[in-house]
Amino acid sequence: MIAESAQGLYCAGGAFHLDPAGPVERAVLTHAHGDHARPGSSSYLCTPQTAALIRRRLGDAPIETLAYGERRRIGEVTVSFHPAGHMLGSAQVRVEGAQGVWVLSGDYKREPDPTCAPFEPLRCDVFITEATYALPLFRWDPPAAVARDILAWWEGNGGKASLLFCYAFGKAQRLLAELRLLTDRPAFAHGAVEAVSEVYRAAGVPLLPTKIIGEEKKFAGALVLAPLTARGTPWMKRFRSFESGFASGLLRIRGARRRRGFDRGFVISDHADWPSLLSTIRETGAARVLATHGHREALVRYLRESGVDAAPIGALQPLDEEGD
Repeated sequence: MIAESAQGLYCAGGAFHLDPAGPVERAVLTHAHGDHARPGSSSYLCTPQTAALIRRRLGDAPIETLAYGERRRIGEVTVSFHPAGHMLGSAQVRVEGAQGVWVLSGDYKREPDPTCAPFEPLRCDVFITEATYALPLFRWDPPAAVARDILAWWEGNGGKASLLFCYAFGKAQRLLAELRLLTDRPAFAHGAVEAVSEVYRAAGVPLLPTKIIGEEKKFAGALVLAPLTARGTPWMKRFRSFESGFASGLLRIRGARRRRGFDRGFVISDHADWPSLLSTIRETGAARVLATHGHREALVRYLRESGVDAAPIGALQPLDEEGD
């Protein structure tokens, strides 16, 4: 029912592509990150929250929306969106037709996140799962504990600025929401972070108060959230004394923080870790599992050795550089 094509995964029964790799007639999207929501398609179908984020990137794109749990008949199949827990508006796509029920997970996680609806396990015949962090070494600590570590680092830096680098589209907003549960002390934000935060706040997501960085010259004791793209640019010259931190699931790899040159690393990801991938696959009850992205070959090998009918699907893509 869902197969590979030149532009990515394609559902012939509904004549639509899922998170296509380029412009198509009809794109059904799991979420708003740039490696899933690309410009140029004739029409898009996604959740309302994803639509609000996409319009920030793609402008006046032709977007239709479908709320979580709402069903829509498209050609010979019925489509519905269900929470994926990856970021605001992220969805699994459930496709039901003559060949049973297929579910495309999109990017997802199982840890709690105050910025989005929690992942909803779905029973299906075929489950297409992401495999971004599908290795046993990837296991996440409770996000509340990571937020407490970030707050302690910030407070412990004294008169220095605390520059926390993270992906501006989703990760930064999750960190601001987690920190808000611990403190009401305002932070500074790079313009790229603040632009996305505005959409989150408009959707009713409570975030730590932030002030966009303008002409200020004093940042002693301040927390500053910035994207990795700002590192090493003239934008950094305003900070005379600072400690640098990076928040990413990649830092579970030994030595990653040191190689990247950060003072502190905080392991937190918006993707499922190894135990969550396996438990989610079991919960679906799927007779067949297809894996995409990341370490899909390792996941497929493990599932086959465990007696599960599994295979890779789709073009292998690099790690999601916006929502890791």
